[in-house]
Amino acid sequence: MKRPTAIDAAKEFIESHFPTSQAAILAGSVVRGEETSTSDLDIVVIHEQIPSEYRESLIEFGWPIEVFVHNQQTIRQYFQSDCERARPSLPRMVAEGIPLIKHPVITALKQEANSLLRDGPPSWSLETIERKRYFLTDALDDFIGSTNRGESLCIANTIGELLHEFVLRTNGHWVGSSKWIIRALKEYDLQFASEYVHAFEQFYRKDEKNAIVKLVDTVLDGHGGRLFEGFSMGKK
Repeated sequence: MKRPTAIDAAKEFIESHFPTSQAAILAGSVVRGEETSTSDLDIVVIHEQIPSEYRESLIEFGWPIEVFVHNQQTIRQYFQSDCERARPSLPRMVAEGIPLIKHPVITALKQEANSLLRDGPPSWSLETIERKRYFLTDALDDFIGSTNRGESLCIANTIGELLHEFVLRTNGHWVGSSKWIIRALKEYDLQFASEYVHAFEQFYRKDEKNAIVKLVDTVLDGHGGRLFEGFSMGKK
């Protein structure tokens, strides 16, 4: 049998599993027009009778479903914690989501989520920037000196994470993980995102390190260059 559309499946799911909930929102790739053959339904539920928040994964109505269940207090707490770690997963879901059950709280939550997304993450302190410079420098030195292909692959992965975080946080932008690394970089600067992808492709495909080294150095040069000598952490 053909499975129902994303919106129909999400509504059936709420009616079946959360008939007394106050509000529900469908979010994720299916509402952004970016769904693939493996996309799931991300559903945020507001239910004032639950004692604490929880997340659950199910398969219903032909769809894999990720449900995030909150009351009004816990969802706002998660808004703040997501923003503090600079990965606004829940605010983004609420901001972009489609209401499945309409309730005045959705309007309020969407306003709060959009405000948080617009303001960006907390700024890094100079001490944090110095520490991140050091970690990025350390990984780059390991990468340059590595002669083991397997080890180099792992170091490159670490550099990719550190570099994207450094660029985005020092420019006041949200960071991502997995596929959201590239999406976050594109939101910041399409040209830089293209250079980032190109640099890592050169290494993964051709074992050429120069593009990654050059890209990292270009980023670090804007903050004083590589940092090793004189760096300390925790010294009394």
